[in-house]
Parts: sequence; C-alpha cells; structure tokens
Amino acid sequence: MILFLSGCTNPTDYEEIQELKEVEVNEYEGKKLDSFERTGEVGIKGTQYIDIDEYKLEITGLVEEEKSLSYEEVLDMQSYKKVVTLHCVEGWSDTLLWEGVLVKDLFSAKEGANTVIFYAVDGYSTALPLDYIVENDIIMAYKINDMILPAGNGFPFQLVAEDKYGIKWIKWITKIELSDDEDYLGYWEKRGYSNTANVGESVFK
Repeated sequence: MILFLSGCTNPTDYEEIQELKEVEVNEYEGKKLDSFERTGEVGIKGTQYIDIDEYKLEITGLVEEEKSLSYEEVLDMQSYKKVVTLHCVEGWSDTLLWEGVLVKDLFSAKEGANTVIFYAVDGYSTALPLDYIVENDIIMAYKINDMILPAGNGFPFQLVAEDKYGIKWIKWITKIELSDDEDYLGYWEKRGYSNTANVGESVFK
C-alpha cells in the first residue's frame, strides 16, 4: 500500500513515499476474529521459506489438463473470503478470516476421480474427498485476517479445510493431485490419526 497524504500537500513534495505495513484485522462483518499468531506454530520440519520467483503449483493426476501455475497466476483467479474456525488436535481453536481461490476452480476432474491429494514443500501430504472439496467450496488461502500469509502460516498457500481438524489444513502447498485412491493416507494419517478428521469425532482411527 502506498500512502498519499491528502489536503494541500502535493505528494511530490516528499523525498520518499513510504509503504505501510499490512494490518491484521480483528473483526469482519460483525464477527470477532482471533489473531493468527498461534496457527503458525505447527509444521513437521518447522517453518518453510519458499522462493516465490521459483514457485510453481503443480496440478496433476486425473485431471483434464495438467498445469504448472505461478503464484501470480493463482492470484489472478477469482478470490473468495470466508470466516472459518481452525480446530487443532492439540485442543485449541481460532476463528479467522481467510481469502483465497476455490480449490475446485484449479482443475477439471476426469471421470473416476474421487480424492484430492495435497502435497507440501516439507514432505507433508493429506487427502480429502473430491465431493467434500466441491460441495463445501473449500478454498486454498493466500491471505489470513487480510494479511498475506506469513511463512509460518503456510505462504504461499494453506488449505482451509473447514469442519476438519488441523491435520487437514496443509501449509506450503506445492502440488495437488486428483486420484481414485479413496484410501490414501497422508503424513499424520499413516501415524494413526483419523483420515476423515471430522471436528467433534475422535482424532485417532
């Protein structure tokens, strides 16, 4: 954001025009929001730092067209905002404002596809049913509380898997694969956590 001061002063009178830092919002449409600071604490290999100039989001598997999208190409798509509560398996929950693109807008699935597998730069993966992704308008977020995702929160993209525990909220997404493997197990699911991960149900198998 570039700051121009209004009134009688001409902006060109200043030697520099200063950029202001983004500001985290704490309310949206009358809903109180939590700070996103706590949501950046979890990662199997710590915080990942992605070179956005080299970044590509791979769309592969049972899709009509495989793609390799840059960060800017994703941001050029229709964006959506949604207030969603993240429930961590550790017992805490935070209600946050997310902005991003619909996952279903990223691909056209081939017949037989029933599962969407997400992969992260740190080797993490998780999967969700295609029907869940489509029917719930699940978004892949690039902003949180009106701020671009910090590295600790999954920059450039984090999945907003509403009504699912945090193990499904994959950060640092680098690849999305359409599959017919309904039994695919991600990183934590292979270690005994529930593959459905529905909030309110047991977090274990």
